Amino acid sequence: MAMTAQQIEKFIQDAFPDAVVEIQDLAGDGDHYACVVTSKAFAGLSRVKQHQLVYAALQGHMGGTLHALALQTKVPS
Repeated sequence: MAMTAQQIEKFIQDAFPDAVVEIQDLAGDGDHYACVVTSKAFAGLSRVKQHQLVYAALQGHMGGTLHALALQTKVPS
């Protein structure tokens, strides 16, 4: 069973309440998404650490119910 964009956004928003989350369904199949997450929580962290935090927010769904996620993280300017 695939995850919806709304489910992905909720997991991320729960972990990063200040986040601006933009999600695009790349294939229209609910399995392949692109996501941009902008949060102050990423300030001073490496890109790898930022992505690890987002994957942790997805609570183990990455690679299971969430098949593919092209992720970008940003710090607000």
